[in-house]
Amino acid sequence: MRRRPFLTLSAALAAAGLARPGPAGAQPASWPSRPVRIIVPFPPGGAIDAMARLLAPRLSAALGPDGRSPATVLVENRPGAGGTVGTAAAAQSTDGHTLLMVSIAHAVNPALYPSLPYREEEFVPLAPVAVVPNILVVPAARPWRNVTELIAAARQQPGSLTYASAGNGTSIHLAGALFGVMAGVEMTHVPYRGSAPAIADLVAGRVDAMFDSVTSAAPHVASGRLRALAVTTAHRIAAFPDLPTVAEAGVPGYALDPWFALLAPRSLPPEAAPRVEAVVAGALRDPELRGRFAAIGAEPMEGDAAALGRLIAEETARWGGLVARLGIRPD
Repeated sequence: MRRRPFLTLSAALAAAGLARPGPAGAQPASWPSRPVRIIVPFPPGGAIDAMARLLAPRLSAALGPDGRSPATVLVENRPGAGGTVGTAAAAQSTDGHTLLMVSIAHAVNPALYPSLPYREEEFVPLAPVAVVPNILVVPAARPWRNVTELIAAARQQPGSLTYASAGNGTSIHLAGALFGVMAGVEMTHVPYRGSAPAIADLVAGRVDAMFDSVTSAAPHVASGRLRALAVTTAHRIAAFPDLPTVAEAGVPGYALDPWFALLAPRSLPPEAAPRVEAVVAGALRDPELRGRFAAIGAEPMEGDAAALGRLIAEETARWGGLVARLGIRPD
């Protein structure tokens, strides 16, 4: 997602504490009237879980219904089926106090799972949150020093070079699949059940390449066991400022930004949506939170709910086309 240096006026005012005051004696907003839960449709411990848990206390502090005491904001992990189990649980919620943290998988799943138990129309976009970049890495013992050399090797031996992923349809897989299509090379996909076993085999030299999350790949690059060739995002990243993008390194137009965002089911009261959007936008500008995000490889996104809605529509069409073209199916 191209970084958007703006917020809606109402969100900006609210985030800055400049929202228009109500009349004297007006009662504070009645929402939330019960605990708010953020459903994370993936297991604990990953970047998406960490981001939800970093945002939860900010929402708690800002959403207290009486303006003084904090609201109760809980994170609930509901993993399964590439994120669709937790997403379905959120869609079915009618309490008006449920939020949903999603990843780029939210835009990919409609193509991977033709019979999803929910529809996109059942959600409202609230706020973009962050991008956690993927980087193209190879074992240090391999001879390739840049993307051009990797492409040349792949063309000399079609199908013989392998790339690992965390499973079919994951952003790591899609990054490699998109690379093959746009670079005009054939590499063999080797799916694993998660990033950890995939990167372990990459470090051991059992596979040739991986488009892994910067969070898990960076320590191995720092140790010298892996060599980073490029970043998949549209722009260079703070963690590796000298690392070129794949587009810069030899595949023009290539970009994959693994994004994360906050949605809510339609049961969320209309007056709650701009409040949540404003709190998240303000939190993402805070240097302390930005530092916490940087520690997990996350780069905060700018933009508003409308921009997020457009992003989801664009990404759903984009990845749906690639999944259909390559016949990708979930594990």
